[in-house]
Amino acid sequence: MSTHVTDADVDTADGPNRDRPEASEAEGRSRSPWRIIFVGLLALLFLAPMLWMATTSLKSTAEVSQAELNFIPGEVSTEGYQKILDAPQTPVGTWFLNSMLAATGQTLLVLVVATMAAYALARLSFPGKRILTGLVLATLFVPPISLLIPNYVIVSNLGWLDSLTAVIVPGAAGAFGVFFLRQFFMGLPIELEEAAMLDGAGRFKTFLTIIVPLSRPALATLALLTFLANWNDFLWPLYVLFSPERLTIQPGLSTLQSAYTTDYATILAGGAIASIPVLILFLISQRFVIEGIARGGVKG
Repeated sequence: MSTHVTDADVDTADGPNRDRPEASEAEGRSRSPWRIIFVGLLALLFLAPMLWMATTSLKSTAEVSQAELNFIPGEVSTEGYQKILDAPQTPVGTWFLNSMLAATGQTLLVLVVATMAAYALARLSFPGKRILTGLVLATLFVPPISLLIPNYVIVSNLGWLDSLTAVIVPGAAGAFGVFFLRQFFMGLPIELEEAAMLDGAGRFKTFLTIIVPLSRPALATLALLTFLANWNDFLWPLYVLFSPERLTIQPGLSTLQSAYTTDYATILAGGAIASIPVLILFLISQRFVIEGIARGGVKG
């Protein structure tokens, strides 16, 4: 009884054997000690400022004022945190809450506005679509500082000065979110929308039930970037917020530095408090952020 072996059988039998050394070699490179050391040093380089802030916030005012710099506190002290949390002239809790409300409110507005605008530019057909898309993208090249006075005049005429509305609304229609989501939507298969419409779903229902659920990585990425931008914004809130109880966390912390002395322990304690929501948010959404950025730039 003879056995006939075809070329396909040979390829099938030898394929895994051929791929296995390459896979082992790639796995060996990924586990190279030099690679691990390099990645570890790079991570330490990025974490060093944050670690320095955390350790310095636990030093006493006397130790921070010394000429000799020590990374590890000689004696752990919560003096900076007590000053910043107990002083009535520095309502950090109120600033923290104001920043949370402002960042969350602007993030929700950006998601709603940018999602609908990006879907229209990616999927709908209407006269002047290319021109409108080009105009939206052109605004990305406008320096934000040049819009400071026009935005201030608009906010003043609307009566929004010294209110969180002035910090939330003006940045809710930025071009970056529209461009980012448009790129993501263009990478989604249009057959899914066509199948939903054949089943009787309208354009808006298709958008809510098909596009939005598939876009969770991109939406999470945009939400994180918008939240960070609003949370870390210093200049605009400084211009439109006047009352101490209306300040957000960044301009509020700047009031801790006087003209003649600087209490670094107290300032860094405030910085440590301000970084907590950002770290928590990134740890929760990092998987979606990586996926969203990877898929958002696939198709132009």
